[in-house]
Amino acid sequence: MQRIGVFVCWCGSNIAATIDVQRVSDTLAHEPGVVFSANYQYMCSQAGQDLIKDAVRDHALTGIVICSCSPRMHEATFRKTAAAAGINSYMVEIANIREQCSWVHKDKMVGTEKAITLGRAAIAKVNLNAPLIPGETPVTKRALVIGGGIAGIQTALDIADAGFEVDIVEKKPTIGGKMAQLDKTFPTLDCAACILTPKMVDAAQNDKIRIFSYSEVTEVKGFVGNFNVKITKHARFVDETKCTGCGLCTEKCPQKGIPNEFNLNMDNRRAIYIPFAQAIPKIATIDPEHCNMLKSGKCGVCSKVCAAGAIDYTQRDEVIEESYGAIVAATGFNPISMDKFDEFAYSTSKDVVTSLEFERLMNAAGPTGGTLLRPSDGKHPHTIVFVQCVGSRCSADAEKGKEYCSKICCMYTAKHAMLTREKYPDTEVYVFYIDVRTPGKNFDEFYRRAVEEYGVHYIKGMVGKVMPQGDKLIVQASDLLDDRQLRIAADMVVLAAAMEPDKSARSLATMLTASMDTNDFFTEAHPKLRPVESPTAGIFLSGTCQGPKDIPETVAQASAAASKVIGLLCKERLVGNPCVANSNENMCTGCSLCERVCPYGAITYSDKEFKMPDRSLRIRRVASVNEAVCQGCGACTVACPSGAMDLKGFSVQQIMAEVDAICK
Repeated sequence: MQRIGVFVCWCGSNIAATIDVQRVSDTLAHEPGVVFSANYQYMCSQAGQDLIKDAVRDHALTGIVICSCSPRMHEATFRKTAAAAGINSYMVEIANIREQCSWVHKDKMVGTEKAITLGRAAIAKVNLNAPLIPGETPVTKRALVIGGGIAGIQTALDIADAGFEVDIVEKKPTIGGKMAQLDKTFPTLDCAACILTPKMVDAAQNDKIRIFSYSEVTEVKGFVGNFNVKITKHARFVDETKCTGCGLCTEKCPQKGIPNEFNLNMDNRRAIYIPFAQAIPKIATIDPEHCNMLKSGKCGVCSKVCAAGAIDYTQRDEVIEESYGAIVAATGFNPISMDKFDEFAYSTSKDVVTSLEFERLMNAAGPTGGTLLRPSDGKHPHTIVFVQCVGSRCSADAEKGKEYCSKICCMYTAKHAMLTREKYPDTEVYVFYIDVRTPGKNFDEFYRRAVEEYGVHYIKGMVGKVMPQGDKLIVQASDLLDDRQLRIAADMVVLAAAMEPDKSARSLATMLTASMDTNDFFTEAHPKLRPVESPTAGIFLSGTCQGPKDIPETVAQASAAASKVIGLLCKERLVGNPCVANSNENMCTGCSLCERVCPYGAITYSDKEFKMPDRSLRIRRVASVNEAVCQGCGACTVACPSGAMDLKGFSVQQIMAEVDAICK
């Protein structure tokens, strides 16, 4: 039997307001093995930790139970306190009486009884705990950044500047992401390309950075400090070491009329193409779906005009295997599909466009050379209506759109309105909004400039329907402030489409064993204290894969993620988790189920000799666990039909003891 000390935290009024902490500590003092019980206002404070250390010394404690907040918050704190007091760190258990108790119960008596029950379960487990010694593993001094937008580029540059090697994997033929498609950036109206392309060049020229463009991560195994990753590099049918990016092949290719993805299908490209002039790497890519040579063996014009001899029609996808110490997810975002918003006539009128499409129409490198023209007839529009929150804040119809605010729409709409009025003063601009949200530095001043200086008509109200009528778009809307219905004959309608995570995020999260929320954004380990870390050790988050944000916030988070990666890669060895699987060879039947379910490849099988009761020797196939690789997920213990697999620190005996304590 252990000598256990119980310490009940008030957490200010977080716990004490709905739980009688004195009664909890008095009741738990009579549990088996408990020799000391106390309560204190803030157990995680220095004074609270000193109380624990003094009790360990004065009462010769061998185990500790902390009744406080979630172990996600302070388990590491109390384990360090125990170690400083001379107790093994893994002789500490935390009963979560805040999130699981005081925060969910209004009745003080009910909350108190539940807190006592949770405390009893923790005490029962500590009585069966045994000291554990964590192992150590070396750290691979290389990082992987998945996504080559501004978030991925900034993360990679910061990691490389610290002296570590880093690889960027980007699924498109060039890095740059959505920022490469923008014209200006708010609130300074800087040229997006002027800000982004120097960073793209820096990434390409940095000796510590490798760029795998037109590539995808297809498999991730391993654990923090030692991830093994397979990267599928798709065939460009162009030799990257020979291509000079001269563009002659893209001019001579006879296969025209292919929708240009970079310009959001508003103009056409050829079967061999370079996405945009500043592309990094500036290497041509052949589209196999439209190349006549690859489909029928008839053509080969690009090969004939290529002086460098870079065209290679025999090229195939290549799988690259690499090891990394840390992985950063920077998969970015996409505008939400407009398929479900038929009321805005997006699918029936070319003159109804999304904000990103409008951005390309205003861009000097866009399909119209920067001249704002109606897509339907190429004429200059004189009346433009901007519709805010299309697909955002759809709490009444969550299946149609997203419940969250996309954060950037108010500002980029103000930017578009100002740029339109500045370049075309004869254009009337209307903005229909639910609320105007401008929380960033100088954002509100930027919005007011649109109204006061540029004369943009902001109308608080919703657009109910957009109806094509001749060469006009009849916008039917409400003005809530003046309590009237409006009908505006517009030349163009621009929809501020919601921001949603890239479609690849869900499958990537599965490979990384990372958590996601209901909207497919990556979930951070703690929204306030660990905002750039995934709950999965060694996986970090950068940019809009974690939630909607603008460029300055994205860059800030990218650098924050890089600092966390650098802190990890600076270590020579990592202290592992001692709560690992353990195989009882006498019970193992060699069925291999545990090996199949292990996501880390920590379980192997071997033949061993066993002495039978009659002293004869028998060879049996049994499982063994590599404790340096095992991450203690527990999948094998659930799958094992014979009960041979158990988890140190969470054994079946310990868990059943907790259950018995709860039920008594």
